[in-house]
Amino acid sequence: MRPAASSDHVTLSRGIAWVMLAVTLFVCMDTLAKHLTVHIPVLQIVWARYVFHLAAMIPVILWVGPRRLLSSSHPWLQGGRALMLLAVTLLFNLGLRHLPLATVTAIGFATPLVVTALAVPLLKEKVGPRRWAAVVVGFIGVLVVVRPASDSFDLALLYPLAGSLANGCYQLATRKLAGRDHALTTIFWTGLGGALAVSPITPFFWQAPGLEGWGLLALYGVLGFFSHYMLILAFRHANASVLAPFTYAQLVLAILSGVVFFDAVPDAWTILGSLLICGSGLYVWYRQRQVGAGRA
Repeated sequence: MRPAASSDHVTLSRGIAWVMLAVTLFVCMDTLAKHLTVHIPVLQIVWARYVFHLAAMIPVILWVGPRRLLSSSHPWLQGGRALMLLAVTLLFNLGLRHLPLATVTAIGFATPLVVTALAVPLLKEKVGPRRWAAVVVGFIGVLVVVRPASDSFDLALLYPLAGSLANGCYQLATRKLAGRDHALTTIFWTGLGGALAVSPITPFFWQAPGLEGWGLLALYGVLGFFSHYMLILAFRHANASVLAPFTYAQLVLAILSGVVFFDAVPDAWTILGSLLICGSGLYVWYRQRQVGAGRA
């Protein structure tokens, strides 16, 4: 039994390592996006996210073939999922243009709560009173971060709030596609759908980025591809119930990045709201794991 246990431990460790690398790249992407929004229109940054995502996939496209990558059992769901992620990217980047990195990231972590709430009407899942209580506490945490009745309220906070809602829909679509299409097919649809949707209108907002700007835009898109691929590698090695707590490292890294690169130290309200959001999200994960174990 020991070799099998040792093998399971190695597999789980690899999954955790991949997910930690993925969330690190997500923070790098957000840091790059926040820097780029000072000089380049947001829509152009979003365009680069998907075009260079596809460029990074050229070796995969040549190896597998575009026809096989496009082959999907649920093309409409794939297209809708790609558009949802496009909306998430656009809304969060608009938020990053006006708000601290830590604030946008904290609001983004309301997504698991949105998924839990929407899973009831859309997926007909049952959610018990404890998880509903955790969802309520999490949304209270969002209100603490946003503080809609205070003088510090910024309308730009509506961007990441809407982004969390779109991200919840995106996560539900991803859950629907799990096990139905190959992971590379889903990643290809992600890049292709975003690029086709945003390319026709990007010329109206175009601003010459310069050599350094082109390099950063290309890096942003390539990081987008690799970060999502690393998430897939992580879920190949471990279940979501194991990996979920490690994704919250992204908030810590976002706070550090904001302090180091933008001299933005989060205030006490943002930290308190972040703790409520993360705590409620972790409790939802814990209860889902308990319920799953009980059914098993």
